[in-house]
Amino acid sequence: MKLVLLSGGSGKRLWPLSNDSRSKQFLKVLESPAGEPESMVQRVWRQLQETGMAESSYLATGRSQVEMIQSQLGSGVPIIVEPERRDTFPAIALTAAYLYSVAGVSPSETVAILPVDPYVESSFFETVLQLESTMLESGANLALMGVVPEHASEKYGYIIPTSAEAGASGYLQVSHFQEKPDRKQAEELISRNALWNCGVFAFRLGYLLDILQRKGLPLNYEELQKQYKLLASISFDYEVVEKEENIVVQPYAGFWKDLGTWNTLTEEMTSNHVGKGFVTADSEGTCLINELDIPITVIGAKDLIIAASPDGILVTHKAESPRIKEVLKSFEQRPMYEERRWGHYKVIDYVKYAEGNEVLTKRIFISEGKNISYQLHHKRSEIWTIVSGEASIVLNEKMHNVKAGDVVRIPEGTKHAILALTDMEFIEVQTGSELVEEDNIRITLDWEDIALQQFIS
Repeated sequence: MKLVLLSGGSGKRLWPLSNDSRSKQFLKVLESPAGEPESMVQRVWRQLQETGMAESSYLATGRSQVEMIQSQLGSGVPIIVEPERRDTFPAIALTAAYLYSVAGVSPSETVAILPVDPYVESSFFETVLQLESTMLESGANLALMGVVPEHASEKYGYIIPTSAEAGASGYLQVSHFQEKPDRKQAEELISRNALWNCGVFAFRLGYLLDILQRKGLPLNYEELQKQYKLLASISFDYEVVEKEENIVVQPYAGFWKDLGTWNTLTEEMTSNHVGKGFVTADSEGTCLINELDIPITVIGAKDLIIAASPDGILVTHKAESPRIKEVLKSFEQRPMYEERRWGHYKVIDYVKYAEGNEVLTKRIFISEGKNISYQLHHKRSEIWTIVSGEASIVLNEKMHNVKAGDVVRIPEGTKHAILALTDMEFIEVQTGSELVEEDNIRITLDWEDIALQQFIS
């Protein structure tokens, strides 16, 4: 059995800590068993490792999240990359093509799809594994996993079974689905043994390959990547699940929680105060998360969430926090903080002048032994001021060593890279007509592949 974790998200529901590059699953606001800060994706991957399932697991994600995943899980984690953000059907179709044409997975193999960020106990993954035997026993084309509801919630979709009569392993035949109902509808659905839809389902790989063939889509991963922008942006639920008649659901009665809003996330944090600042004892129910270098003090304020990052500052009543996605729907800005495979950076300042030129200032941290790819830019120049640590840099095939206090000028068109000999930081000032990601012309990712001239200073 193969497991595929879908990693996506626009980053709006947990703004300002999350953004288009750092979605909610990457926020290190939970705590590991060792007492270290831990993100949702790190927690899930750790649980997969503990249950022996990581070796058969993959992550499917867009290009913008690849380096974040590698930063948090390591460069060895298997990643299936979408060329652009679409919806869950295109993402799962591309995953099927990858498993078949690249990983060599048999069409008879069972594939389970699950979100990258469920907040669960280990029994959750045992139930995921059970979906394989459920499919064999039931003969179903799709096997879903449904959470036994604790209460009548309006936040989740529901899976409604045909009856309460269960198969030998406890599975139920599926009648239909109901998107987020009102409370009265939810109560009526629960009386009919309906289950919360937690976004977990399984199928034989060959089942989805057949669907792709009927749609005239290639089964080759590289070919499907080329045609990816032509695929309809539609969810797997709408395109496949709701059209399939032979579906069963396996109930899961253990702990499950969707940490998709500030009020649900803060319920699972071990501390009500993260980062610089102070929260007085009479600020009952208030949670402060501060990623800025300036302190925030909260006095006598009850049931608030105060979150601050380079992207902005949020102050909201806990009960009102789910409104943030609606409030920010027309708000767009470049991410001001990003994690990469080599470290992280924070935007300090950005200015666009009336005459058209732009200036962007970043504070960049690179971990010892890591490097930024060998690249060049056509539309900007850069100046690096080394703040701390030591590094080797390459400029047009010539290598130099730099240390704190050194200044490096990189004109437009100059090929350049940097390797941290120790943990190091530098200030980067970009100046140009268009400061966009598309102007990063990557030559090679690996330091060893840079063709150096025999020149070291």
